[in-house]
Amino acid sequence: MMFKTALAAFSALWLATAAGAEELKMAVTTSFANSGLAEVLLPEIQADTGIEVQLLVVGTGQALKLGEAGDVDAVLVHAKAAEEAFVAAGNATHRREIMYNDFIIVGPSADAAGAGGAGSASEAFAKIAGTQAPFVSRGDDSGTHKAELAIWKSAGVEPAGDWYRAVGQGMGAALNTAAGMDAYIFADRASWLNFANKAGLALVFEGDPALFNQYAYLPVNPEKHAHVKGDAAKALEEWLVSEKAKGLIEGYQINGQQLFHFNAEAM
Repeated sequence: MMFKTALAAFSALWLATAAGAEELKMAVTTSFANSGLAEVLLPEIQADTGIEVQLLVVGTGQALKLGEAGDVDAVLVHAKAAEEAFVAAGNATHRREIMYNDFIIVGPSADAAGAGGAGSASEAFAKIAGTQAPFVSRGDDSGTHKAELAIWKSAGVEPAGDWYRAVGQGMGAALNTAAGMDAYIFADRASWLNFANKAGLALVFEGDPALFNQYAYLPVNPEKHAHVKGDAAKALEEWLVSEKAKGLIEGYQINGQQLFHFNAEAM
């Protein structure tokens, strides 16, 4: 009897260990990683599902390329048009919106370009370009970069010249560059709030509906890549749209400010 009890206990321990050892690779944006939310979610995901999520932190464009190549099991990014094309090409089984926040325009606290007084994001960009105030762009084909380019286009401006510096790096590195140059930059609110090296920078423009920033989850298609962990990706998705995930996402704050909002229709 004691042997059977010990064997049962050993089997339970082995199963728990095996479950805990399951790994899933997910490509995520640098803005999501820089927000600090991953540090809150990942331990809870592992505790509840037994899935250890390994993040590959890149821009949205690179994240989708990793998914297309089958190098990751899932993708969490924020560029709707590119995501829909990714699904249409058969690279993902579907697209599910999980959470959202917004983009902002950060710049020198003196705001010499007057961007803070603009009536829209495109007008703010036009003011920056008109004064040729230093502007740092991520320039990395990320979701943030794609959104920035769309606003330049709506402003009727093709940014170029010594005042416009594309760094080809993630959100944190780009913010550091902007802080060092005392330059304007287009950023997501979560990364800005979690960014320590603000130097002389401040939030100068916000609130335009054009600055809406949606994050979506895309499980990589196991029919295209047989090695992809479809079951684990499905289990992770179910957790991401759970009540617990909602509480953690909406409860995540920095200095009393909520960084993300949960998509109610995701549940």
